[in-house]
Amino acid sequence: MAAIAHPPSPAPSSPAAPRADRYDAVIIGGGHNGLVAAGYLARAGRRVLVLERLDRTGGAAVSAQAFPGVPARLSRYSYLVSLLPQKIVRDLGLRVTLRRRQVSSYTPALRDGRATGLLVGGGLSRTREAFARLTGSDREFDAWQGFYAMTGRVAARVFPSLTEPLPARAELRRRIDDESAWQALFERPLGETVERTFADDLVRGVVLTDGLIGTFAPAHDPSLRQNRCFLYHVIGGGTGDWDVPVGGMGAVTDALAGAARSAGAELVTGHEAVAVATDGRAAEVTYRTAHGEGVVAAGQVLVGASRAELARLLDGALPPETPPEGAQLKVNMVLRRLPRLRDASVDPREAFAGTFHIAEGYRELETAYRRAVAGELPDPAPSEIYCHSLTDPTILSPELAARGWQTLTLFGLHAPARLFRAGNAAARQTLLDLVLAQLDAHLAEPLRDCLAEDAGGRPCIEAKSPLDLERELRLPGGNIFHRELAFPWAEEAAVEGVWGTETRHANVFLCGAGAVRGGGVSGIPGHNAAMAALGRR
Repeated sequence: MAAIAHPPSPAPSSPAAPRADRYDAVIIGGGHNGLVAAGYLARAGRRVLVLERLDRTGGAAVSAQAFPGVPARLSRYSYLVSLLPQKIVRDLGLRVTLRRRQVSSYTPALRDGRATGLLVGGGLSRTREAFARLTGSDREFDAWQGFYAMTGRVAARVFPSLTEPLPARAELRRRIDDESAWQALFERPLGETVERTFADDLVRGVVLTDGLIGTFAPAHDPSLRQNRCFLYHVIGGGTGDWDVPVGGMGAVTDALAGAARSAGAELVTGHEAVAVATDGRAAEVTYRTAHGEGVVAAGQVLVGASRAELARLLDGALPPETPPEGAQLKVNMVLRRLPRLRDASVDPREAFAGTFHIAEGYRELETAYRRAVAGELPDPAPSEIYCHSLTDPTILSPELAARGWQTLTLFGLHAPARLFRAGNAAARQTLLDLVLAQLDAHLAEPLRDCLAEDAGGRPCIEAKSPLDLERELRLPGGNIFHRELAFPWAEEAAVEGVWGTETRHANVFLCGAGAVRGGGVSGIPGHNAAMAALGRR
């Protein structure tokens, strides 16, 4: 556009309409990244408006009562926190409590017809004993310790860089200063490192899963998409720890919304941005509400949606690139009690407190991937579960907590969106049945016998495919990262600006998960887009 040709006008009056017709910055999308950006810009004295399409802020990081008559506030979509920097927590004055899980993981197994498993957590000596009991020696435990000591060193050096100007690839390599770690994580397919380091199939699988969360790839994919996913899963906080947000994910975004409002940002819901016009100096954002359309002027625009949505807003068309594809099944449950395990040596309260791996042996993961590539549902169906309420019972009403009720969150792997497209309407239920059957093989009682019922007498279980996430949250293709994750450096062939959030328009920034160094509940793209908008280095 050459210039702002006409004065913007607000939509027909409604209680939540923007209070002004011009702002220093308009942020499209009230997810956690948009809220982080709003907080920073408002604290810098900018007049900020956040436009959110839904009737609530929070995006995918929300808490909700999923089952009628069951007062349990579940983290319905995203559910754990690792990548949120303490810098953002401090800068915005967030009142957020993240609680560490006492157990890292439990993986059930059958060895020589005997129910056993691998419990990681509860102290170093206990973990060593668990490895020895499963594998017959200390070799895998020693390899495990050495491998995660390496990733810990990388985490300590890489994580602080995520809220700094985007480094060049060579600069990050110098910062890591460990050539063997660089080769293992950034140069060679993750499968090579896993196979060279570990011998036991189950241990190999547990390690590999961090490279497959929401990422559809084999261990040896030459594109290294599994390496990029793995990196973001082991560097969080400089330690790789994954913590439970007390109060659920909604407590995090509620704190972010409160911080933005306290700083002076204006948040309006039920306002869907439908177009952005800009000449690089000034912009207009057209939005739609239940009452009609309106236009608001902005000095800068920050978009918390996907890259494809950004292109549509600017040009009215999708970019000419392969659309993203999600690859997961998300299942939420409320139980009257935790199920008993076939491995009687482990307390279910410990097994489900961390990540409970199901059908995630190394060969099982490869088999599941190959079946999905062939257009079939993965079988075995790999997934992982954890119980939020064991670490944080506050998401349950006092009555439910006193009765011993619990929540379970299940995340299935290798379930690409293509498997759920038109003509396969039963795929979601079929895959859910496969996943539960895999779990039941390691339980002393069927999981369905433990499920609570809602006010209508229905089992408290819901499953969401990538297509559900696309429909409900507009995640492109149901991809939880908005696109394939990128290594945290400036690609030589791309123009990403100082912060990895800039666009071809000087006053338009991408502050969503699709930005460089986006993905996960981190707030990092929101921080970085705000820094770019403020012109800070």
